Amino acid sequence: MKHGIFFLLLSLQGILLAQPASRWAITPDGQAISWAVTPESTHMDHVEMSGLQISAIVHYGVGEGRHRQRVQLVFPLLRTMPNDTHASLIHEFDQADWPILQINGRPMTREVASWTFSGILSADLVPREGVSVREESWPSTSHAAFFDQVMVENGSDQAVRVTIPALALRDTTSAEQGLQGAYVIEVSSTHSGEVVLAPGQRLTYARIYTARPIREPARTCSPAYERQKRQELIDRTRHDLVLDTPDEEIDQLFAFAKLRAVESIYDTRGGLMHGPGGGRYYAAIWANDQAEYANPFFPFLGNAEGVESAINSFRHFARYMNADFRPIPSSIIAEGTDFWNGAGDRGDMAMIAYGATRFALAYGDRSTAQELWPLITWCLEYCRRKVNADGVVASDCDELENRFPAGDANLHTSCLYYDALLSAAMLGGDLDQEPALLQSYAEAAADIRQAIEDQFGASVQGYNTYRYYRENRVLRAWICSPLTVGIFDRASATIDALFSPALWTDDGLATEAGKPTFWDRATLYALRGVLAAGETFRAMPFLSHYANRRLLGEHVPYPVEAWPEGNQRHLSAESALFCRVITEGLWGIRPEGLHAFSCTPRLPEGWERMSLHRVHLQGQLLDLKVDRMGDRIRLTVTRDQQILVDEVLPAGSTFRITD
Repeated sequence: MKHGIFFLLLSLQGILLAQPASRWAITPDGQAISWAVTPESTHMDHVEMSGLQISAIVHYGVGEGRHRQRVQLVFPLLRTMPNDTHASLIHEFDQADWPILQINGRPMTREVASWTFSGILSADLVPREGVSVREESWPSTSHAAFFDQVMVENGSDQAVRVTIPALALRDTTSAEQGLQGAYVIEVSSTHSGEVVLAPGQRLTYARIYTARPIREPARTCSPAYERQKRQELIDRTRHDLVLDTPDEEIDQLFAFAKLRAVESIYDTRGGLMHGPGGGRYYAAIWANDQAEYANPFFPFLGNAEGVESAINSFRHFARYMNADFRPIPSSIIAEGTDFWNGAGDRGDMAMIAYGATRFALAYGDRSTAQELWPLITWCLEYCRRKVNADGVVASDCDELENRFPAGDANLHTSCLYYDALLSAAMLGGDLDQEPALLQSYAEAAADIRQAIEDQFGASVQGYNTYRYYRENRVLRAWICSPLTVGIFDRASATIDALFSPALWTDDGLATEAGKPTFWDRATLYALRGVLAAGETFRAMPFLSHYANRRLLGEHVPYPVEAWPEGNQRHLSAESALFCRVITEGLWGIRPEGLHAFSCTPRLPEGWERMSLHRVHLQGQLLDLKVDRMGDRIRLTVTRDQQILVDEVLPAGSTFRITD
């Protein structure tokens, strides 16, 4: 079997090498990606960028080599009626019919030389008469505003006349349709009219998009200041939790994913709320996207807004605890003023317990952990009461909300419950909780682990792996779940199944064998789990392929939600999940107390070194480095330039660090 796997991976690597060149390339400075447009190019893409009061989905590209851009602006704090999950004010602007900049009385060419994305979207137009034009787009980090900045430079040896078109658009919504009454959406230009540019001279102007309640005065915005603030967010995010490996594409996707994970946070009436985005999901939280996927990652990055949004989300979920153990809603919506539970219990309490314990351990703050402890214990007790006669956790469905069958008890929910029990036992020890309670958690974890094997362990389509639910007879993507929580009993066959033609596609895992649907979340869990199992040789070709496709392919530069549903929206929690592929999978970092963690680095074959700099973990700022030493590895951990660990270990070793 091992030989078969070896040749399978060699075949896959050959296929990847034979693929056409990527549309995009990493820029020489390593801070962006760029697409050099050819004259015959026709291609459109979309990317989401967000700030505390706005999210922008920019559809951009070229049609027959000419610039195309359409902007969908979402204002999460400007609520429409009815004030439900999707009640953000949304307005779309198509620039196709807007007046065009003129050079010496003639319209500037709209032929695009290149697109660049760094967190700011830029288009360089083909120069005309020695005049170059660059257009940049970005959202405000803190206000309900979006900007297009146009920079015109005269590179010729003669003066040129530049005519900036006037632009003043205004739309007022119906008062009955807005929670705050009528809203005003405006677009204006900072300059208009004719300007003469001498040789070498440069001109910059901007288009400003804003929205506000009609009863509020218009806000004056400075595009230069707002661009600086956006760049500072990009730089700050790149500065912390820095991955450095021989695979530049994995490094860069990690850097971009950090940005998408933390930019999608909204300053709502209910406090900071991390939202998935995608044109639909804002000013609200979900038990899966926030509690399970994103929140356990935020402490590692050390982003203040990310950490606060995580704590705030758990506070909102805790509001719905009750003495009768009715389920906490799947989603708290409309800035925290309402909830959604339309799919019933999706295993949400297991999601919340898993995420809250993982977050508390990684954050390492005792007072925060004490605040979260009642929510954790309530969710664990809820799950205990839902354990069925087979010993696994029952639920109405799973996070896919009946898009695919999940039976009355599914594998993923029980795996989350298992991990939450282990984490709670560790966390409770540092919070001086009753030993009997913590012992009951440890015993329950052992019981649920055995039940997972007894009830879900099965031969499915010839693989000795897991069935997703009792009646399941075809392979499902979520068979990867046990690997992510340290259950490796069926690891080899499960990995065979995950990477088999039955499940693996060009875009990662199919949700179900034989179906075209894919959701990146399952692929990202799988990659994390396979790495955690120590199978780097098997994981890395697939991880590299995924990174290349998402970073430099036809839809860039982030992980996506799903296809065909949602047209591969750039939902932000999926970016957090990619980051966890690295922190928990490749590096094997597992918090085991408020001031203790283990590290099991998985240095891939062919790599001589890897490092993870400025890791925020349990109130410390750490640098981790691994170097290959023959058949062993050297692990170095430093804090404030002081060496905590400098050990030569067998590959695959686990090292535990306590404060």
